[in-house]
Amino acid sequence: MTRAPLRPRTGPAVAEPDAHGQAALLLAESLIHMLVETQGLTNAQAVDVVQTAALVKVEVAEAAGESRSRMLESLALLSRIESSFQADEPNEPISP
Repeated sequence: MTRAPLRPRTGPAVAEPDAHGQAALLLAESLIHMLVETQGLTNAQAVDVVQTAALVKVEVAEAAGESRSRMLESLALLSRIESSFQADEPNEPISP
C-alpha cells in the first residue's frame, strides 16, 4: 500500500509557546504561591517580587534588543500573576 505524500498544513502557522518557558513560569509562580500559603511570604511581598521581575524584564529586554511585542507579552504574563496575588490581599496572616 502506497501512502499519500504529506502535505503542508494550510492556513497561518500558529507559534506555540516555548515549553521550557512555560514550565519555568509555572514552577516559579507555584513556588511563590506555596511561600505565601506557608507564610514564608506575605501577599504584599509576593506582589513586590513580581513587580521587581517586571522591572528586570524591561531592563533585560532593552539591553538585549528584544522586540517590544515580546517584552509586552512577558509583562502581560507577569501582570496576571501580580493580579492573582493582589486578589488575595485581604487574606494576609495576622502577626502574633
